[in-house]
Amino acid sequence: MKMRPCWAEIDTRALEDNVRFLAGLAAPYAEILAMVKANAYGHSLALCAPAAVRAGARWLGVTTVEEGIVARSLCPQARVLIVSGAFPGQAEAAVQFQLTPVVWEHWQLEELASACRAARLGPNSFPVHLELDTGMSRQGVADSELASIFSRFGPDSPLRLEGVMTHLFAADEADGQVTDKQLERLDEAMGRISSSGIFAEWLNVGASAALLAGQAKPISELAARHGMKALLRPGLAIYGIVPQFDPPYDAGKEPAMLVAAQKALKPVLAWKAAVVSVRSIAAGATVGYNGTFVATEPMRVALVAAGYADGVDRHLGNHFELLVRGQRAPLVGRVSMDQVTIDVTDIAGVAPGDEVVLLGSQDDETITAHDHAEATGTIPWEVFTRIGMRVARREA
Repeated sequence: MKMRPCWAEIDTRALEDNVRFLAGLAAPYAEILAMVKANAYGHSLALCAPAAVRAGARWLGVTTVEEGIVARSLCPQARVLIVSGAFPGQAEAAVQFQLTPVVWEHWQLEELASACRAARLGPNSFPVHLELDTGMSRQGVADSELASIFSRFGPDSPLRLEGVMTHLFAADEADGQVTDKQLERLDEAMGRISSSGIFAEWLNVGASAALLAGQAKPISELAARHGMKALLRPGLAIYGIVPQFDPPYDAGKEPAMLVAAQKALKPVLAWKAAVVSVRSIAAGATVGYNGTFVATEPMRVALVAAGYADGVDRHLGNHFELLVRGQRAPLVGRVSMDQVTIDVTDIAGVAPGDEVVLLGSQDDETITAHDHAEATGTIPWEVFTRIGMRVARREA
C-alpha cells in the first residue's frame, strides 16, 4: 500500500561526508563522538548511526539506555555513550549491552556497581564518564561533591572512570568569555581528580559550536595537562547545519574552521509532501480554521498533506512559504493537524501529486532549518526533532 505523501529524505552520503570533514577539523587535537540522540536529531537513528560509523566515527552519543540498545544493535562495534545517564532500574541493561553511561549521582554509581557485580565483572572493568557541573546547573557533579564521588572508584570497584565531561553551555557566544571560564573551572576540577590518584583517558567536552569556533586545540591542551585525550561531541553540524553565533562575527573575522564548515557541510534532511488537491476560490472566501485568511481577489490554493501533527509549527500559518514547482508559495490560513494550504495563484500548472518542499531545496530555491527557526522563534534542533514519527524517513 502506498503511504500518505509526507516524508523526509535522508542523504546518508552527505552525513558521511560531514562526519569525515568534522573529524578532519578536530584532528590532530581531538577525536569526535557523533551525536545521534533523539532519533539522530529527528533524522533517523537507524539510517544515521551506521552512516556515522561507516565514516569512521568510533563513538556514538545517545540520550537514553533505550536508544543505546538500538544503537548497539545497529552498530555492534561502536562505543555508545548515554549522555543523560541510566535511569533507575536501567543499570542491568546498560551493563548487558555494553553501554557507557554518563554519571554524576551516587545512586547511579551504586546501581551500576551492583549490576556489574551481578554480571561478575572484575575490578575497574565497566567504563563510565563522570560529568562535572562547570556552570550550567543542569546535570553534573558540583565541586563540593567531588571528594565523595571519588570513593566510588576504589581499586575493588567494578567501575572505571574512563572519561570526564562537561557541557559548554555558551559555546555559540562569539566572545568566548563564558566558555573560557568554564574551561578554567574544568581545569581546576581535573587537578583535584588527578591529585586524588584517579585518572581518566578521555576529556569529553564541546559540541558543534565549540569545534567550529576553534576550541579543539585549547580543549586538547587542557586534556594533555592531565594526561588525557580530547573527545568532542558534534551534533547539529553532522547533519549539515552550521550553528549561528551570537553576536555574529564581523565579516572577515570568523574562525577559519567556521568558514570552512559553511562551505563544506551538506544538509542531510529534506522534508517533503505532496499536493492533495487544487481549487479556485473567489474574492472574500476564507481559508482554514477561524478564517484567519480572507482572499482579496480570486485565487488558486493547493492542499498539502502535512500539518502540525507532522511537525509543521502552527505559528507558520500566514507567515511562511513552501516550495512547489521551484517557486515559493505562501502558506494561507492556519496550519491544521494534518494539512496546510498554499497560495499557487501565480504558479502555473500546480496539480495533485506535485512535490512540495517544506525543508530543503527545489530548483534554485531553498528553505533551511534556520528559516523555520527564525519564523517560529526557536532553534534548528527543535525544528528537526519535532518532525513527527509518522513522517517516514527514507534514504535519499
